Amino acid sequence: MSNNLDSIYTIYFHDIYRFLLSLCHNHHTAEDLVQETFFRAHLNIENYEGENIKTWLFTVAHNAFIDYYRKHQRTDVKEPNFFSSLFDKKKTTEETVEIHDEIQKIIEMLKDLPEKHKYAVLLHDFHGLSYHEAAQVMKVRQPYFKVLLFRGRQAIRNRKAGEK
Repeated sequence: MSNNLDSIYTIYFHDIYRFLLSLCHNHHTAEDLVQETFFRAHLNIENYEGENIKTWLFTVAHNAFIDYYRKHQRTDVKEPNFFSSLFDKKKTTEETVEIHDEIQKIIEMLKDLPEKHKYAVLLHDFHGLSYHEAAQVMKVRQPYFKVLLFRGRQAIRNRKAGEK
């Protein structure tokens, strides 16, 4: 089982790290929460019911963040270069700058959204979880998750329209 957990850690480390960084906005805190996530996963592996391992790990990570958030009761602005590693290497410098600017604008808009809307947009649009997986992470029913995602996206669209 140790080899299996090592391979799971290797495969999902970056996904869990990016998700936690997008929630806590601090590199060091995200690293600590990733370690806490995999520690909790190791301790609770017997509770794993054979569902999608990525969804289960995101749920464990989300719970670790909630515990951290409740303990510290604060949020910070996301690190400015968070999404720079996600750019396609084949894009021109101009395209990359435009994408970077657009992402920065969306990040600024995200920080003013209600927490549930922000989580919905982050989980589905930025981290690529399906509706079902993201709803499981947030512990809500899938139709309600779709409503949260719609409202989050709509708020971003409205703010973008207000800027123009």
